[in-house]
Amino acid sequence: MSELGESRQRRQRADARRSIAAVLDASVALLGRQPDASMEEIARAAGVSRQTIYAHYPSRSALLEAVTQHVTAEVARELGGVDLDRDSALDALGRWVDASWALLERYPVLLTPAIAASGDGDERERHEPVVGGLLRLFERGRRCREFDRAMPTTWYVAAIIGLGHAAGREVTAGRMTQAEAGAAFRESVLRVCRAPL
Repeated sequence: MSELGESRQRRQRADARRSIAAVLDASVALLGRQPDASMEEIARAAGVSRQTIYAHYPSRSALLEAVTQHVTAEVARELGGVDLDRDSALDALGRWVDASWALLERYPVLLTPAIAASGDGDERERHEPVVGGLLRLFERGRRCREFDRAMPTTWYVAAIIGLGHAAGREVTAGRMTQAEAGAAFRESVLRVCRAPL
């Protein structure tokens, strides 16, 4: 292939990467405000044509899956930075819950039913990238006898995920403010996980 041909291919790949990034960013922002936004509305918000969006994502479900993976990677990166080794396990769990709720505030798209229900597999599989630190924290909390040992660790992780979704649904339904739901989420997680006195 000629130098000119290689240069053209590099430009096309760079254009495609920019288009994909624009579509994902627009989807995250728009679907967080307008969960039923159409592909055409997302394309307009991204500044690309409908043909461009369909070239990368042949269906709305394919786009929702890509948005879920994109946001999950961001959430995993952020939660991976939470210091879970400092202070008591209960304090560290409170920090993790606060950080995860702050991410829900930053990415309200995570609260939309289409994103929450997207993907194959169970809840645990979908949340696997964000629970690694939480599992290590549970091991520490159980060794120190700060966390309840009555149920398997996987049950507590599933309960935390379920409580996060419940808090999100309360906000979406307008029954609680973001701050009220975040406080309820934190207190409920600590109550469920704390070792009995």
